[in-house]
Amino acid sequence: MKPARTTSATPEPSNPPAPELSAWRFVAVFGGVSLLMDFVYEGARSVTGPLLAHLGASAAVVGVVTGAGEAAALGLRLASGPLADRSRRFWAWTIAGYVLTAATVPVLGLTGLLWVACTLVIAERVGKAVRSPAKDTLLSHATAATGRGRGFAVHEAMDQVGALVGPLTVAGVLALTGDDYAPALGLLALPGVAAVALLLWLRARVPDPVGYETTIGTAAPGEPPPAGSRESKLPRAFWAYAVFTAATLTGFATFGVLSYHLVVRHLMPTAMVPVLYAAAMAADAVAALATGWLYDRFGAQVLVVLPLLSAAVPALAFTDTVAVAVAGALVWGAAVGVQESTLRATVADLVPVGRRATAYGLFAGIMGAAALVGGALAGVLYDISIPLLIVVVAGIQTAALVLLWVTRAVRSTPAH
Repeated sequence: MKPARTTSATPEPSNPPAPELSAWRFVAVFGGVSLLMDFVYEGARSVTGPLLAHLGASAAVVGVVTGAGEAAALGLRLASGPLADRSRRFWAWTIAGYVLTAATVPVLGLTGLLWVACTLVIAERVGKAVRSPAKDTLLSHATAATGRGRGFAVHEAMDQVGALVGPLTVAGVLALTGDDYAPALGLLALPGVAAVALLLWLRARVPDPVGYETTIGTAAPGEPPPAGSRESKLPRAFWAYAVFTAATLTGFATFGVLSYHLVVRHLMPTAMVPVLYAAAMAADAVAALATGWLYDRFGAQVLVVLPLLSAAVPALAFTDTVAVAVAGALVWGAAVGVQESTLRATVADLVPVGRRATAYGLFAGIMGAAALVGGALAGVLYDISIPLLIVVVAGIQTAALVLLWVTRAVRSTPAH
C-alpha cells in the first residue's frame, strides 16, 4: 500500500507572472500619466501666488501657504514611504495621491474664500507626498529591465513636457478670459481625469510590476523583512549617498532667487520669466536623458556632473549680462534634471525591493530639508555679497565631490 501523499501547509513562494506589457511600454505609459498630471499641478502652481493675492492674501500668507505645501510634499513622504512598504499596496497609494491632486486643482479656481484656497493648495501637495514613494517604487521595478538611468530619464523627460505645457495653457486661458481663474483651472480637470484613467488602465494590465525584476533575476518577491532585523536596515551606501545629495542641494540656488535677480536688476521683464522657466524645463529633460544613458553605461560616477553644474549656476546666473544670466538659468534646469532622474535611479540600485519605498520617502525628506537650507543660504548670501555667494557655493560643491567619492568607496565595501 502506498503511503499517503503529504502536502505542506505553507505554500512555497512563487515568482509573480511576467507582466503583460513590456518594461519600456510600462515606463512610457507611466510617463504619460506623469505628463498629464504635471499639466495639472504645474499649471496651477504657476498662478498660485496671483490667485491667493486675488483672494486677499498678503505676501506673508502666500509665503507661508506655499512653503507649508512644499514641506508637506516632501516631509510627509517620511511616513508614506514606510507605510507603502508595510502595506505592499503600492498601486493604492499611487492612485490615491493622483486622485487627490486631480480633484483639488479644478476646485481651486471656483472658490472665493481665501482659507479654502489655502487648504486646497496644501492638499494638492499632500497628494504628491502620498503617491511619490510608491510611484517611484513601481517605476523602479520596470527600470530594472530597461536600465535604471534610461528608464527614469525617459519618465522625467515626459514629466517635463507636462510642466512646460501646463503653465503655458493656463497663461493662455487667463489672457483670453481677462484673468478669470475658474475656466483656467477648471480646464485642468480634463488632463487630471485622463491621467487617473490611464493609471487605472496600467494597474489592470500590470498588477504586480515586481515581476519585471524577478523575471530578469535581480530581485526576489515577498514581504519586507521584519522591523528591527538586520535585513530591514537601509544599506550604508544609501546613507552615504544621502549625505552627498544633501551637500550638493545645500549649495544649490533656487529659481526664485535667480528670477528675483533678473527682475530687480532689470535684465528681463517679469512677463518673460515664465518663458525662461519653460526653457529651463526643456534643459531639465535633455539633461535627464543624457545623464540617464550615461549612468547605465558608466554607473554612479556620472553624478560628478551635478556638483559641477550646481557650482556653475551662481557664477553665471548672478551676472549683469543677460545672455550669461540666461545661460545660468538653463544650467540650473540641467542640474534639476539630474536631481529628478539619475538621483532617483541610483536609490533603486542601492536599496533592495522590500525597503525601496521607505528609502524613497527618507531620501525625499533629506532632499527637501537640504533644498530649504540651500534656498535660504542663497537668498541671504545674495543680499550680502554675490561674489561671496559664488565662493561659498563652490566650496560646498567641492565638498560634495569628496562625499561622492566616499559614497563610491562605501558602496564597493562589502557589508559584514
